[in-house]
Amino acid sequence: VQLVESGGGLVQPGGSLRLSCAASGFIVSNSPMSWIRQGPGKGLEWVSTIYPLGLASAYDDTVKGRFTISRDDTNNTVSLQMNSLKSEDTALYYCARGPSSGPWVDRGQGTQVTVSS
Repeated sequence: VQLVESGGGLVQPGGSLRLSCAASGFIVSNSPMSWIRQGPGKGLEWVSTIYPLGLASAYDDTVKGRFTISRDDTNNTVSLQMNSLKSEDTALYYCARGPSSGPWVDRGQGTQVTVSS
């Protein structure tokens, strides 16, 4: 099993980024897939989950209305569109296999998102 994130970077407040997660070794549509993050000096924080057998999703209140999770079954990838970014969104973002409450069985190496002017 391997998860590889990409798409992070430096963006100004109010800007947008799109994170992608390429999965191998399993089928993403068969598992709940989550994005989690770890900000400076903080623990892991759940951000969003997309559920199998459909496109039902859930979001933490801090990102609801700004972030959108999606899945591409053809390419076996999961993405996170992040709009209206805030400085408090600065974190290392991980793609993980598992539901909102965890456990996150598998996790990628992370992609850094920095929101700063």
